[in-house]
Amino acid sequence: MTVLEQFGIIPIDYSALVTAFANYKSPKDKIAALVKIGSLIRLKKGLFVVAPKIHKHPLMMELIANHLYGPSYFSLESALSFYGMIPERVHSTRSVTFKRARQFSTAIGIFDYVRVPDAYFGIGVRQEFIDNQYVFLMASPEKAICDMIITTPGLRIQSVKAMQSYLEEDLRIDFSNVDNYNTEIIRHCIAMGRKKTELTQLYKFMEQ
Repeated sequence: MTVLEQFGIIPIDYSALVTAFANYKSPKDKIAALVKIGSLIRLKKGLFVVAPKIHKHPLMMELIANHLYGPSYFSLESALSFYGMIPERVHSTRSVTFKRARQFSTAIGIFDYVRVPDAYFGIGVRQEFIDNQYVFLMASPEKAICDMIITTPGLRIQSVKAMQSYLEEDLRIDFSNVDNYNTEIIRHCIAMGRKKTELTQLYKFMEQ
Protein backbone atom coordinates (compact mmCIF):
# COMPACT_ATOMS: atom_id res chain seq x y z
CA MET A 1 0.00 0.00 0.00
CA THR A 2 1.36 3.41 -0.98
CA VAL A 3 1.43 6.41 1.31
CA LEU A 4 -1.63 7.92 -0.38
CA GLU A 5 -3.64 4.69 -0.51
CA GLN A 6 -3.72 4.52 3.28
CA PHE A 7 -5.93 7.61 3.38
CA GLY A 8 -8.63 6.07 1.18
CA ILE A 9 -11.50 8.37 0.25
CA ILE A 10 -11.49 10.44 3.45
CA PRO A 11 -10.41 14.09 3.02
CA ILE A 12 -7.07 14.81 4.64
CA ASP A 13 -5.56 18.01 5.96
CA TYR A 14 -2.19 19.44 5.09
CA SER A 15 -0.57 18.58 8.41
CA ALA A 16 -1.44 14.88 8.00
CA LEU A 17 0.15 14.89 4.55
CA VAL A 18 3.28 16.60 5.84
CA THR A 19 3.58 13.93 8.51
CA ALA A 20 3.05 11.16 5.95
CA PHE A 21 5.84 12.55 3.77
CA ALA A 22 8.19 13.46 6.64
CA ASN A 23 10.98 11.37 5.11
CA TYR A 24 11.13 13.62 2.07
CA LYS A 25 13.53 16.55 2.01
CA SER A 26 10.63 18.88 1.28
CA PRO A 27 7.18 17.44 2.11
CA LYS A 28 5.66 20.68 0.84
CA ASP A 29 7.19 20.19 -2.62
CA LYS A 30 6.13 16.53 -2.66
CA ILE A 31 2.52 17.47 -1.92
CA ALA A 32 2.57 20.16 -4.62
CA ALA A 33 3.94 17.62 -7.12
CA LEU A 34 1.20 15.12 -6.27
CA VAL A 35 -1.45 17.78 -6.83
CA LYS A 36 0.14 18.73 -10.14
CA ILE A 37 0.05 15.16 -11.49
CA GLY A 38 -3.49 14.60 -10.24
CA SER A 39 -2.80 12.08 -7.50
CA LEU A 40 -4.06 14.53 -4.89
CA ILE A 41 -7.06 16.79 -5.37
CA ARG A 42 -7.06 20.12 -3.56
CA LEU A 43 -10.50 20.88 -2.11
CA LYS A 44 -9.59 24.16 -0.39
CA LYS A 45 -6.56 25.63 1.34
CA GLY A 46 -5.19 22.94 3.62
CA LEU A 47 -7.62 20.16 2.64
CA PHE A 48 -7.15 17.45 0.04
CA VAL A 49 -8.57 14.12 -1.10
CA VAL A 50 -6.72 11.27 -2.80
CA ALA A 51 -7.69 10.81 -6.45
CA PRO A 52 -9.76 7.72 -7.40
CA LYS A 53 -6.98 6.50 -9.69
CA ILE A 54 -4.91 5.84 -6.56
CA HIS A 55 -7.36 4.08 -4.24
CA LYS A 56 -9.61 2.66 -7.02
CA HIS A 57 -12.85 3.82 -5.39
CA PRO A 58 -15.28 6.55 -6.41
CA LEU A 59 -15.23 9.73 -4.36
CA MET A 60 -18.12 10.21 -1.93
CA MET A 61 -19.40 13.76 -2.36
CA GLU A 62 -21.48 13.40 0.82
CA LEU A 63 -18.43 12.55 2.91
CA ILE A 64 -16.37 15.30 1.31
CA ALA A 65 -19.15 17.84 1.94
CA ASN A 66 -19.10 17.03 5.68
CA HIS A 67 -15.34 17.60 5.85
CA LEU A 68 -15.13 20.62 3.57
CA TYR A 69 -17.17 22.93 5.80
CA GLY A 70 -18.69 22.18 9.14
CA PRO A 71 -20.50 21.56 11.27
CA SER A 72 -22.76 20.61 8.38
CA TYR A 73 -24.94 17.81 7.09
CA PHE A 74 -25.88 16.65 3.58
CA SER A 75 -29.42 17.82 2.75
CA LEU A 76 -31.86 19.67 0.47
CA GLU A 77 -32.09 18.48 -3.16
CA SER A 78 -28.89 16.47 -2.74
CA ALA A 79 -30.40 14.35 0.04
CA LEU A 80 -33.72 13.97 -1.79
CA SER A 81 -31.81 12.72 -4.82
CA PHE A 82 -29.77 10.35 -2.61
CA TYR A 83 -33.02 8.82 -1.32
CA GLY A 84 -34.40 8.51 -4.85
CA MET A 85 -37.23 10.92 -4.07
CA ILE A 86 -36.68 13.37 -6.92
CA PRO A 87 -35.92 12.54 -10.56
CA GLU A 88 -33.57 15.41 -11.30
CA ARG A 89 -29.83 15.03 -11.20
CA VAL A 90 -28.46 17.56 -8.73
CA HIS A 91 -25.67 19.70 -10.19
CA SER A 92 -24.13 20.83 -6.91
CA THR A 93 -23.69 19.13 -3.55
CA ARG A 94 -25.92 20.96 -1.06
CA SER A 95 -25.62 20.90 2.70
CA VAL A 96 -26.95 22.73 5.73
CA THR A 97 -24.90 24.49 8.42
CA PHE A 98 -25.52 26.83 11.35
CA LYS A 99 -22.47 28.86 10.35
CA ARG A 100 -22.57 31.45 7.59
CA ALA A 101 -23.60 30.32 4.11
CA ARG A 102 -20.70 29.39 1.85
CA GLN A 103 -19.96 27.99 -1.59
CA PHE A 104 -16.81 26.12 -2.64
CA SER A 105 -15.96 25.55 -6.28
CA THR A 106 -13.55 22.62 -6.53
CA ALA A 107 -12.05 20.43 -9.23
CA ILE A 108 -14.66 17.77 -8.45
CA GLY A 109 -17.73 20.03 -8.25
CA ILE A 110 -19.54 22.80 -6.44
CA PHE A 111 -20.44 22.51 -2.76
CA ASP A 112 -23.16 24.80 -1.37
CA TYR A 113 -23.88 25.38 2.32
CA VAL A 114 -27.15 27.00 3.42
CA ARG A 115 -27.53 28.48 6.90
CA VAL A 116 -30.27 27.48 9.34
CA PRO A 117 -30.82 28.45 13.01
CA ASP A 118 -28.62 26.72 15.58
CA ALA A 119 -31.48 25.12 17.53
CA TYR A 120 -33.07 23.77 14.35
CA PHE A 121 -29.83 22.35 12.95
CA GLY A 122 -29.61 19.05 14.87
CA ILE A 123 -33.21 17.88 14.36
CA GLY A 124 -33.65 14.86 12.10
CA VAL A 125 -29.96 14.39 11.31
CA ARG A 126 -28.73 10.82 10.93
CA GLN A 127 -25.47 8.98 10.40
CA GLU A 128 -25.25 7.18 7.08
CA PHE A 129 -22.80 4.28 6.93
CA ILE A 130 -21.20 3.13 3.69
CA ASP A 131 -19.62 -0.35 3.57
CA ASN A 132 -19.32 -0.29 7.37
CA GLN A 133 -16.24 1.87 6.85
CA TYR A 134 -17.26 5.44 6.11
CA VAL A 135 -19.87 7.57 7.81
CA PHE A 136 -21.32 10.98 7.08
CA LEU A 137 -24.10 13.15 8.49
CA MET A 138 -27.21 13.73 6.42
CA ALA A 139 -30.80 14.85 6.79
CA SER A 140 -33.56 12.30 7.14
CA PRO A 141 -36.08 12.48 4.26
CA GLU A 142 -38.45 14.49 6.47
CA LYS A 143 -35.73 16.95 7.53
CA ALA A 144 -34.52 17.39 3.94
CA ILE A 145 -38.05 18.47 2.95
CA CYS A 146 -38.27 20.82 5.95
CA ASP A 147 -34.90 22.28 4.97
CA MET A 148 -36.19 22.93 1.45
CA ILE A 149 -39.18 24.77 2.86
CA ILE A 150 -37.45 26.94 5.44
CA THR A 151 -34.52 27.92 3.19
CA THR A 152 -36.54 28.80 0.07
CA PRO A 153 -37.00 32.60 0.05
CA GLY A 154 -40.53 33.91 -0.49
CA LEU A 155 -42.21 30.52 -0.15
CA ARG A 156 -45.71 30.96 1.29
CA ILE A 157 -47.99 27.93 1.62
CA GLN A 158 -51.25 28.32 3.51
CA SER A 159 -53.09 25.04 2.91
CA VAL A 160 -52.54 21.29 2.71
CA LYS A 161 -53.61 21.33 -0.94
CA ALA A 162 -51.03 24.02 -1.75
CA MET A 163 -48.38 22.01 0.09
CA GLN A 164 -49.24 18.89 -1.91
CA SER A 165 -48.90 20.90 -5.12
CA TYR A 166 -45.51 22.27 -4.03
CA LEU A 167 -44.18 18.83 -3.10
CA GLU A 168 -45.51 16.88 -6.07
CA GLU A 169 -45.41 19.47 -8.85
CA ASP A 170 -42.65 21.92 -7.91
CA LEU A 171 -40.22 19.53 -6.18
CA ARG A 172 -41.55 16.45 -8.02
CA ILE A 173 -41.11 14.30 -4.93
CA ASP A 174 -41.92 10.60 -5.20
CA PHE A 175 -42.90 9.46 -1.71
CA SER A 176 -43.02 5.78 -2.65
CA ASN A 177 -39.24 5.36 -2.42
CA VAL A 178 -39.19 5.67 1.38
CA ASP A 179 -41.04 3.04 3.43
CA ASN A 180 -41.84 4.99 6.59
CA TYR A 181 -41.86 8.67 7.46
CA ASN A 182 -41.31 10.06 10.96
CA THR A 183 -43.64 13.03 11.26
CA GLU A 184 -42.31 13.72 14.78
CA ILE A 185 -39.27 15.23 13.07
CA ILE A 186 -41.55 17.73 11.34
CA ARG A 187 -43.26 18.54 14.65
CA HIS A 188 -39.87 19.29 16.22
CA CYS A 189 -39.03 21.57 13.28
CA ILE A 190 -42.36 23.39 13.71
CA ALA A 191 -41.52 24.03 17.36
CA MET A 192 -38.42 25.95 16.32
CA GLY A 193 -40.66 28.70 14.90
CA ARG A 194 -39.27 29.16 11.38
CA LYS A 195 -42.07 29.03 8.73
CA LYS A 196 -44.48 27.52 11.23
CA THR A 197 -47.49 27.78 8.89
CA GLU A 198 -45.76 26.05 5.99
CA LEU A 199 -44.32 23.26 8.14
CA THR A 200 -47.72 22.73 9.76
CA GLN A 201 -49.24 22.19 6.30
CA LEU A 202 -46.42 19.72 5.58
CA TYR A 203 -47.15 17.87 8.82
CA LYS A 204 -50.86 17.64 7.99
CA PHE A 205 -50.10 16.40 4.49
CA MET A 206 -47.67 13.75 5.72
CA GLU A 207 -50.16 12.55 8.33
CA GLN A 208 -52.81 11.90 5.68
